[in-house]
Amino acid sequence: MNTLLLIIILVPIIEIYLFIKIGSQIGAFTTISLIFITAFLGIIYARYEGFNTLKSGLSQIVKNEIPIYEIVSGAALAFAAILLIIPGFATDIVGLLIIFPPTRKLLLKKISTKYSRNKKKQDFIEGEFEDIDEDNERKF
Repeated sequence: MNTLLLIIILVPIIEIYLFIKIGSQIGAFTTISLIFITAFLGIIYARYEGFNTLKSGLSQIVKNEIPIYEIVSGAALAFAAILLIIPGFATDIVGLLIIFPPTRKLLLKKISTKYSRNKKKQDFIEGEFEDIDEDNERKF
C-alpha cells in the first residue's frame, strides 16, 4: 500500500517538473504538441504490436499450445497504452519501453524470475528411520 501511495504522489510531481523543464527549453506550444504527438504515435504503435501479439497467440493456439507469453504481453501492451494516454514525458518513456518487443521481453523475464513460485522444490522429506527385525518385535 505504501508503494502505491508513493507512486500516486511522485508520478505527477515528476511529470510537472518535466513539463516545466522541457517547456522552458522548447516552448509551451511545442511541449504540448510533443505530448499529443507521442500519445498519438504511441497508441498507433501499441495497436500494431497488439495485433502482432494476437496473431502470435492464435498461432500458438493452432499449434495446441497455451499462449501464456502472449497473454502476459497483451496485458503489458494494454498497460503501456494507458501510460501513453496519460499526458507526460516520464509515462510516455515507460510506455514506449513496454511497447517495444525487446525491452518488453526483458522486463517480463525479470519480473517472472523475481516472482517465480517454483524455486527449487525438494522432492524428499528429511527424517530418520530404524529397521526393526521380526525377532525383536514387541509382542502384545
